[in-house]
Amino acid sequence: MARLIHEQGPRASGPFVPVNCGAIPTELMESEFFGHRKGSFTGASSDKEGLFQTAHGGTLFLDEVAELPLHMQVKLLRVIQEKSVRPIGANAEAPVDVRILSATHKNLAQLVDDGRFRHDLFYRINVIELIVPPLRERRSDIPVLAQSVLARLAAELGEPAPGIAPEVMARLVEYPFPGNVRELENILERALALSDGSGISLDDLRLPSVREPQDAAQEFNGGMAARQVAVTGQQPAVPADLPDYIERMERDVIVKALEECRYNKTRAAAKLGITFRALRYKLKKLGID
Repeated sequence: MARLIHEQGPRASGPFVPVNCGAIPTELMESEFFGHRKGSFTGASSDKEGLFQTAHGGTLFLDEVAELPLHMQVKLLRVIQEKSVRPIGANAEAPVDVRILSATHKNLAQLVDDGRFRHDLFYRINVIELIVPPLRERRSDIPVLAQSVLARLAAELGEPAPGIAPEVMARLVEYPFPGNVRELENILERALALSDGSGISLDDLRLPSVREPQDAAQEFNGGMAARQVAVTGQQPAVPADLPDYIERMERDVIVKALEECRYNKTRAAAKLGITFRALRYKLKKLGID
């Protein structure tokens, strides 16, 4: 579930600067956000404006803000509070007036509790929170989004937007879109490239088959059963509950190791390739005397 967090800033229209926080290498983050001066570090061959200076008077969109490392969270908080940045190698700070929009698919409040996101930065940017459900939970939006995406893609090619037959739109609405809106865009871009120009057909969509979670679990369980058949030559029943099945297998392996080592726990741990402490923990967890 995507979470959009809005930090109020300037209202004047200005540049919109998007950045994916998870896509910037950690060692380059400070330079990318705040800029640098020529010669301030190896490879700094000229002055460079940072993202905050580029977005001055407009909006800086921080996508995947939860991916920011803690040291950058501190610096971001300072910029928001002081409304100024100091480029690497500069002697003075430069004022910035920026509206900040932040987005993340993670639960920031939980990250704060876990110590992975600063609570002061969270409270500073959490002014207006908009929770955007995944596309599969708002299927009524799919027709409007599909038409909008196709119109944009066609305009980029200098062509009129192709039509979408009702059965094609129905298929899109039924599809669960595990990749969310980005997947919708990719599917329509491919369909547009494959279409004959008269409209998008079902063959043009080429939707991938998406299995339900229980189907994947059954396949995994079946694979485990097949591997056990190759070892024992017997056909076990496919387990209905994977965690219980794994726990039973682990118990059987540990008991067998103990029996072979005449219940010498030190030797059994070595045979299993785990530490004595780990074996003792597993014995207590599994209730093995």
